[in-house]
Amino acid sequence: MTKSPLTELRGALKDGSKTPTSVAHDVIACANANASRNTYLHFDGDALLAQARGLEEKYAGVADKPSLYGIPISLKDLFDLEGTVTSAGSKDYAAQKVPATEDSAMAKRLKSAGALITGKTHLHQLAYGITGQNPDYGNCLQPRDAGLLTGGSSSGAVASVQEGSALAAIGTDTGGSIRVPAALCGLAGYRASRALAYAAGPWPASSKGLWAGAVELARSFDTPGFFTRCPGDLTPIAHALFGLDPGLAPIAPRIGFIDEVFLHDADADVLAAFRAFREMMRPVSTFEAPFFADAREICAGIQAHEAAAVHQGAAPFGEHFEASIAQRLTWGSGISSDELAVLRARHGMFRAQVAGLFAQYDFLVLPASPLSRLFATEDQTETRVRILRYTTPFSLAGTPVVTLPGELIGAPLGTGVQIVAPAGEDAALLAFVGAFG
Repeated sequence: MTKSPLTELRGALKDGSKTPTSVAHDVIACANANASRNTYLHFDGDALLAQARGLEEKYAGVADKPSLYGIPISLKDLFDLEGTVTSAGSKDYAAQKVPATEDSAMAKRLKSAGALITGKTHLHQLAYGITGQNPDYGNCLQPRDAGLLTGGSSSGAVASVQEGSALAAIGTDTGGSIRVPAALCGLAGYRASRALAYAAGPWPASSKGLWAGAVELARSFDTPGFFTRCPGDLTPIAHALFGLDPGLAPIAPRIGFIDEVFLHDADADVLAAFRAFREMMRPVSTFEAPFFADAREICAGIQAHEAAAVHQGAAPFGEHFEASIAQRLTWGSGISSDELAVLRARHGMFRAQVAGLFAQYDFLVLPASPLSRLFATEDQTETRVRILRYTTPFSLAGTPVVTLPGELIGAPLGTGVQIVAPAGEDAALLAFVGAFG
């Protein structure tokens, strides 16, 4: 088996054939390589080189360097980075804000692990979209195919790994914002258990956990995560960033693949890849989940209500954000306490039903997106609803999910599947998917 990108770079940094400064020069050479030239919303080559030299000085002569020493990792522009403005994908917000005076908890954790933060990446406005389109900063195109959108909202994050300017990329996932771009762009993507984001953890103490110094969208569903090229690189990065100890996968895992009735709207290549994964993972069973049909309605209402509260200072929303986002925020601000109580009760029942599935299975599998390609020239108005049917069930459940790219098994670009574990079983999930490469 060939070495993973993380193992290779760690080895080169250890034997001296690479240095943080040479890594920084490599990053500069390929940053913003997509046709839309917008992988990063903030990129400063001189600051990156200074950061690299600072790492070299700080750890000169230190034998046991931090686990992510010199590893280039990009940061979604929802997290504060000292000296930069956090735009949340909105030029209006960027114009109103001043540069951050300190790092977010996530940036602090990256730096303490020795990572080289390459820059702050493009995102769908407010992280409230799934396509990677943005009227302020341009639509994010895939570096490997200028005719395709990356998907979102962690659009620049996934593009940074695809173009090679980052070995890993920090993203967020509320309704599918890591899982979908990972599938569309042929990468591995890890959405952490929601509880992990707010745990005490090895980061600065705060009631917001890893969201301290970051712009939230909907606290009931928000969770951080990241992209890599290789599934095997997910575990060591999760250990460095989240303090997640490596785990063991079940010896004979009970794996459930969703019944194909659910996949009635999936593209032919997505369905073919799903079947190929099923053959590879046998023995498996088939599960049905008719209650998944309730997920989008429950998620949409709670998400809109919480997002409106986060961004209430921008009301009336239509003056600041694209029309579809403004409409959702306006709707969310008008949801009554009684309506919200009903949605939260339904949310609780939904979580219980998902827990019931995990009484039977260790892992669940279904496509991350019914579409394998989002063409940049086509109208994507209906895309959001179609994709979210596949992703929101596990947003509601708060479970960890890893997207495995279809290309891992020889399927076409864009055909990734979601591997889902029970809430809190992140380590077992990462151990399981790590065996695939």
